[in-house]
Amino acid sequence: MAKSRKDIEALEYHSQGKPGKIEVVPTKPYSTQRDLSLAYSPGVAIPCLEIAANKEDVYKYTAKGNLVAVISNGTAVLGLGDIGPEASKPVMEGKGLLFKIFADIDVFDIEIDATDVDLFVNTVKAISPTFGGINLEDIKAPECFEIEERLKAELDIPVMHDDQHGTAIISSAAMLNAVELTGKKVENIKLVVSGAAASAMSCVKLYVSLGVKKENIVMLDSKGVIRKDREGLPKTKLEFATDRDINTLEEAMLDSDMFLGLSRGGILSVEMVQTMAKDPIVFALANPDPEIPYKDAIDSREDIIIATGRSDHPNQVNNVLGFPFIFRGALDVRATCINEEMKLASVRAIADLAKEPVPEVVNEAYHEKNIVFGRDFIIPKPLDPRLITIVAPAVAKAAIDSGVAQLTIDNWEVYVEDLSKRLGLDNKLLKNITQKAKRNPKTVVFAEADNYKILKAAQIVYEEGIAKPILLGKVKRIQEVIDEYNLELGDIPIIDPRSSSEKVRRNNFAELLYNKRKRRGITQTEAREMMRSRNYFGSAMVEVGEADALISGLTRSYRDTIRPALQVIGTDDDVTKIAGMYILFTKQGPFFFADTTVNENPTAEDIVDITALVAKIVRRFKIEPKIALLSYSNFGSSEGEDPIKMREATRMLKEKHPDIIVDGEIQANFALNRELREQIFPFSELAKTNTNTLIFPNLSSGNIAYKLMQEMGKSESIGPILLGMKKPVHILQLGSSVREIINMVTIAVTDSQTRLNYDSPH
Repeated sequence: MAKSRKDIEALEYHSQGKPGKIEVVPTKPYSTQRDLSLAYSPGVAIPCLEIAANKEDVYKYTAKGNLVAVISNGTAVLGLGDIGPEASKPVMEGKGLLFKIFADIDVFDIEIDATDVDLFVNTVKAISPTFGGINLEDIKAPECFEIEERLKAELDIPVMHDDQHGTAIISSAAMLNAVELTGKKVENIKLVVSGAAASAMSCVKLYVSLGVKKENIVMLDSKGVIRKDREGLPKTKLEFATDRDINTLEEAMLDSDMFLGLSRGGILSVEMVQTMAKDPIVFALANPDPEIPYKDAIDSREDIIIATGRSDHPNQVNNVLGFPFIFRGALDVRATCINEEMKLASVRAIADLAKEPVPEVVNEAYHEKNIVFGRDFIIPKPLDPRLITIVAPAVAKAAIDSGVAQLTIDNWEVYVEDLSKRLGLDNKLLKNITQKAKRNPKTVVFAEADNYKILKAAQIVYEEGIAKPILLGKVKRIQEVIDEYNLELGDIPIIDPRSSSEKVRRNNFAELLYNKRKRRGITQTEAREMMRSRNYFGSAMVEVGEADALISGLTRSYRDTIRPALQVIGTDDDVTKIAGMYILFTKQGPFFFADTTVNENPTAEDIVDITALVAKIVRRFKIEPKIALLSYSNFGSSEGEDPIKMREATRMLKEKHPDIIVDGEIQANFALNRELREQIFPFSELAKTNTNTLIFPNLSSGNIAYKLMQEMGKSESIGPILLGMKKPVHILQLGSSVREIINMVTIAVTDSQTRLNYDSPH
């Protein structure tokens, strides 16, 4: 069967570079013979003997304490069914990726070729000494119930089948808040459940723990209403069988307060929803198609509260709100299990978090001015950075209080701070920027649209709703590239600035350029000729408002690309020096590097202007800049042109911009190492804070530094971001990848969205 373009993209994502999505990375030095002799023979014998004498020391000398196994036999892979262990491996790797990026938990995915319960359980038990926790995944019912129950009873590490409990925990939090908003009581609500597999059963059990009465529950499976008079019911279903005279979903929905769907799309009608009691709660969680389309549900009645499993609607019930942080809390106190108290603690923590004021970074990510607790916000957003510091401590505390923790936490403030440090902002900043761009996509003109990378990036940002592209270039050539690579650009407009059909617009743009530059040596004839160039034409489109941003520079030198933008658009009124900035995403959070592309050897006065400009832009990302002015000298330890310049720039910055946290001159290692600063330079304004912005003394040092970081550190980056232009213009690095182009487009869109809001003095 022929594969669609999206199928091919998914295969390329998983196969390009190193196949798969995860790898093992050494955590200790290994470059010398001494390192290797400590890592393996003979040095490794010493910790082995320590563990042999005291088994608990395995947590001290190995990675066990932060290592979770994601284990499946592939018998119930979401949306795919019984596809076997090998075919389930991409899903398990993906789950491992989520554990790592959301909670800094390492994962080995284990796919077991065993459908027999005894064989599966015995296999997991046999490998369990390797791990600090077990996450069971995609195992079909009813076997999954027995497997989890036996492993929890026979192992002394946390075990959780996320398919059962993940949705249960998140939907329970949503249920508590939805019931509160309606003014009803949990113990009085009448609940209809469509679905009786592992997830639905776990949801209902947790709802009962929270107060829902069994006699108020009607559950349906593929055969209809689960009634006590049905023959052959397994004990898992018999527990929630009803003795009421109800035979159909229509009958069950009459006067019900809540519907929970974990079955299949399209089974719930508008008419059924309209028969529900006042202020109905509908959780239509089937994916990708919910039991009732979201629009149909909200159109059916004004008093409805609805949640789905989809990210494109409010109130997404997403397991990622729970499992990474539940395991994080359990591992941190070496819990022997994940018990009911820990699950309930996570439910209440997630529910309570939704009622707290939402940080501005979350509002920005979802392009909302003020997200507040209410019918369209009953559970936190998946990108809320507070989840790890709220849910993990709640779980850890419940483990301690319920007696299943082997470690205690004496200082909860320090623990929360440590959780924050585990990931820093990591790539959450990039995720937030992307979410913000999607909420209000802007028109971006691509000046080099006859290039495959540009067209591929344009296709992706268009399909994902990040931007509305305009392509510049020869229509025939662009179409040839589209056909050659089987791209789908839909109705994205293509404009050839040289074509006769663009003569009027080209002449109007030329007149604009002539009026701006006639006293700078440009004639009308020259202006008309310049407007045949895509960079000039694209800059003019941005200047007159036909586009919101310009992207160029993939195939041309930086200076050749920036000149048209400077001549047509110009700089901000208060800007004396433009600059280039890179954002590098690291485990310690994002770092901002400047100037990396424009000013070869700036003066002290130029450094002041560049630093002030960078500080303004960093604040647009809702990050307070902590700025180090770099040199080969530390606070007067050496004399020379660069140290003196950076020293003087620091002095002037403190006078002219006292609101900016900045110090220098300082060497790079001290700028990046807070402990060194506190120890050696306690007087520094940066001594007790984490630096996130680095200003370089010249173009050579800045350019070398970020390129070394990119290649040696393998850090993801965005840049160069052009600072100081009156309107969004961003110049790509020569040879940028498709991903780098997409990142730059995303920055361009958010630049257009926010510059009016944040250009005022901080």
